Amino acid sequence: MSETIITVEHLSKSYLIEHSPEAQGHKRYAALRDVIGQNAANFARKALATVRGRGTSPAHEIEEFWALKDVNFEVCRGEVLGIIGRNGAGKSTLLKILSRITDPTEGRITLRGRVASLLEVGTGFHPELTGRENIYLNGAVLGMTRAEIRRKFDEIVAFAGVEKFLDTPVKRYSSGMYMRLAFAVAAHLEPEILVVDEVLAVGDAEFQKKCLGKIDEVSRQEGRTVLLVSHNMAAVAELANRALLLDAGSVAVNGSVAEAVSTYLSRGARKATYTHPPNPCISSPHIARAEILTSDPNAVHRFGEPLEIRFWISHPTPMINGSFCFQIFNSQFQIPVICSSYYQSTTFGYQSGSTVLMCRFPSILLNIGQFHLCTWLQEQPSGDTYENLDGICAFEVIRVDDNQIGGWRPQICTYHEHHAWTVVDATSDLGIDQGALASPVAAGDAE
Repeated sequence: MSETIITVEHLSKSYLIEHSPEAQGHKRYAALRDVIGQNAANFARKALATVRGRGTSPAHEIEEFWALKDVNFEVCRGEVLGIIGRNGAGKSTLLKILSRITDPTEGRITLRGRVASLLEVGTGFHPELTGRENIYLNGAVLGMTRAEIRRKFDEIVAFAGVEKFLDTPVKRYSSGMYMRLAFAVAAHLEPEILVVDEVLAVGDAEFQKKCLGKIDEVSRQEGRTVLLVSHNMAAVAELANRALLLDAGSVAVNGSVAEAVSTYLSRGARKATYTHPPNPCISSPHIARAEILTSDPNAVHRFGEPLEIRFWISHPTPMINGSFCFQIFNSQFQIPVICSSYYQSTTFGYQSGSTVLMCRFPSILLNIGQFHLCTWLQEQPSGDTYENLDGICAFEVIRVDDNQIGGWRPQICTYHEHHAWTVVDATSDLGIDQGALASPVAAGDAE
């Protein structure tokens, strides 16, 4: 079994929140026992705040808020742990404690190695120092010698792409430059544990691609441990070996990426639907409603699962030779899929009324990422269009199986296809006509 490098035991973190009487508005009627109990609780919390060196106003009420409550987990060396959860779930608080930026209220953490953190833009950088000086400063904080930093210096600068601004104070950097340099420093200075919070939220597509590749490299090839917080489920599914789902400061799931992502995505109300605004004056054919039946709730579909799309067509006036077509667009505005009822002789709309068209994909292999629909309702073969809708029914495709697809990100690939590879030993005697292999038959000569 792999060596455990992080152990978190019964970890809790609380904060004291002041509420002024003005901010509370009108209060409900309170019994005498409630007032006595509330005042006693406030007295205890104010005393605790005083002990911690925090002053409070006598008129303010104090609430104790638990950002984390009884969190337990372990991480092995070389593992990539994805930490997911909604805003306010406690993800950033957990990373700050692991990075020793703040202390826990209860519990303990055991770290067996140096920790490099990338929590937000500019963390650990001094704004008055240059990029060059901040590289050496961060290395010193990690306990590295000047010789060790110098050995990695060129790689850091090349990765960040800030050569021209290396001797410029970082306070003049854009947020993208800040993040590129910060990630380059954290990833290249060889910490045993790399803590990354929403690194994919800042920067262009090329930088995000480099970050994903570097995270994969440091974990799989160099055996370092990575804690990755992200709202990008595709990135978590691609990189992480295991996932931790936090909900209101507690661990909801500590297990496989598939289980954590499915639980996280199911806790929402987003649907891949479109509904035409009510308008009784419209008499021409139009799409009254569209819906994508995804494999998971919250408009999320798993790679390779069956997908069904339904369209409710309203045609108060009959159509002559009605036809319906839709395209599936990705976030790069590429079109991996186009389907038309015209080429399958699907007839509808000859009489006044409504029609439901259903298109089913037995196993759709859209690459991971965000998608939406573009539709046309028209006459064929004339092409006269009744209605064209663009950008409806947004949904997301994720892949959370055991076969990670490193490198196949949305900006690189739009669609996969079932295929099989055959390996042939070219030195063996397989009875293949080598002359035929050397001189392929022209298409027009094939039988």
